[in-house]
Amino acid sequence: MLVACLDLEGVLVPEIWINVAERTGVDALRLTTRDIADYDELMTHRLRVLDEHGITLSQIQEVIGGLGPLPGAAEFLDWLRERFQVVILSDTFYQFGMPLMAQLGHPTLLCHNLEVADDRIVAYHLRQADQKTKAVAAFQSLNLQVVATGDSYNDTGMLGQAEAGILFSPPDNVVAEFPQYPVARDYDELRAEFLRAAERVAAG
Repeated sequence: MLVACLDLEGVLVPEIWINVAERTGVDALRLTTRDIADYDELMTHRLRVLDEHGITLSQIQEVIGGLGPLPGAAEFLDWLRERFQVVILSDTFYQFGMPLMAQLGHPTLLCHNLEVADDRIVAYHLRQADQKTKAVAAFQSLNLQVVATGDSYNDTGMLGQAEAGILFSPPDNVVAEFPQYPVARDYDELRAEFLRAAERVAAG
């Protein structure tokens, strides 16, 4: 049985920070891992902007409460579970991601954690640096083989570590910089790429 490792935002659910930016009118929060490859740089920027504008965790969670899976995501995940062991590897935070898991059938989510004081996000704590790549390597240390998919710079490490990697609906800059990965633009194409990857892995 192969393990499927998937990014969360942009693959199964909308980009949370973009939706927060739209709801609050703070365009500086629109930046994501599609724009800035260095995650620490990105999160430092976000925390500074949240502090400058007095945006609280409750406000962000209210935005998340109005989100749901991308159209077709839940059905795709059900299809994938019949053929793979499925794990979500995300650089989001449990305070953001867990409310969305119920709508996806409660898949396993491995992500990071926020430090909160008086409803203000004061710091973030990574599970570990480059945790997606290291999680894939850990699965492989158990003699498991991995097919991974994601859409952004912070997914390319796990795509490279996995036996097969697939980009899902990525921006043009990521496609241009990582031409070695097949690109799927919708869930039908992603199903086909997962099946092709499984065949390649099985063939050795």
